[in-house]
Amino acid sequence: MAHVTEQQIVAALKTVIDPDKKADVISLGMISGLAIKDGHVAFAIEVEAERGPHLEPLRKRAEEAVHRLDGVLTVTAVLTAQRQAGGPAQPHEHGPGCGHGHDHGGHSHGPAQDETPLLPQVKAIIAVASGKGGVGKSTTAANLALALQSLKLRVGLFDADIYGPSVPRLLGVVDAEPISPDGRTMMPIEAYGLKLMSIGVLVPEDAPIIWRGPMVMGALEQLLRDVRWGPLDVMVIDMPPGTGDTQLTISQRLPLTGAVIVSTPQDIALLDARKGLNMFRKVDVPVLGIIENMSYYVCPKCGDEAHIFGHGGAKDEAGRLNCDFLGAIPLDIEIRETSDRGEPITASKPASPHAKAYREIAQRVWDKIQEIQSAPRKAPRIVME
Repeated sequence: MAHVTEQQIVAALKTVIDPDKKADVISLGMISGLAIKDGHVAFAIEVEAERGPHLEPLRKRAEEAVHRLDGVLTVTAVLTAQRQAGGPAQPHEHGPGCGHGHDHGGHSHGPAQDETPLLPQVKAIIAVASGKGGVGKSTTAANLALALQSLKLRVGLFDADIYGPSVPRLLGVVDAEPISPDGRTMMPIEAYGLKLMSIGVLVPEDAPIIWRGPMVMGALEQLLRDVRWGPLDVMVIDMPPGTGDTQLTISQRLPLTGAVIVSTPQDIALLDARKGLNMFRKVDVPVLGIIENMSYYVCPKCGDEAHIFGHGGAKDEAGRLNCDFLGAIPLDIEIRETSDRGEPITASKPASPHAKAYREIAQRVWDKIQEIQSAPRKAPRIVME
């Protein structure tokens, strides 16, 4: 297969003319965030906010122009509507990032949205979130998805962390190449029976994603829409840490069944976990409960149990916040080693006590999902204070 170059993509995009400005999108500096990996191409088209809702045909023409190139398997073009404080964006020879920082000021309306329902064949969607990074959220999300699958459910796993995607490494699919039957949609990657997708399989693993917020939101929506997930009983979404744009967009655009909060027992992590939990409550997403990760450490030589990050903090916090405590996962070298190898412990060592703990949590989560789905629920709303 021929290898497409950035120069070829730029040349193709020079044939795409802005209907209002009568010039091509390259000379107008509208292209940013260009990334290429094994025939998969992603980029953003930046336009003024007031023109965003009317330029979907431009986005499609840009995708089609690039897709006609030899060696291109899939094209993900994101239309972003924002007012820029600096000059025009230009493609950059080193791949994603194209010279932009995280500009959280100056946004007007964000990405132009297609109001087509996302994930219509998925019966339940749960977000796995944390208030801060470093608490093992992605490891928990991957093992929770596998544990739910052990309940004979059809499960998908979506990596919503654009800036730090971990799912490909955790599931051992870093080198996987998505297949596109038609050049516009993609088949999900499969690992251990799970269907999964992550920006991490579309860009090089060591390439930083330096995209503005609207570009991230557009990429997330397009990945969710353009992947052929098929019928699923439940999808687990590995959220990025914090309470920012991604969390709000996912809460608004997807019919979330509920959210699971991951925290360590220490006070500073619990403080951030409380913020994450309260954010979901503000947007009317039920909180299924809290998981205490790295709860305790058992010495492999003497068997003594040590509480490195404190003890029982998440369980106590769940009681204070009137939500369920879903279970505790220890700090254990086997969980770390299996995760680093791309062999999650729930799949690679199903008889281990750690896999059993994940399965018990999964059963509690599934019970909560069924309980919620049996009762009527209002559409999500955003409350600003």
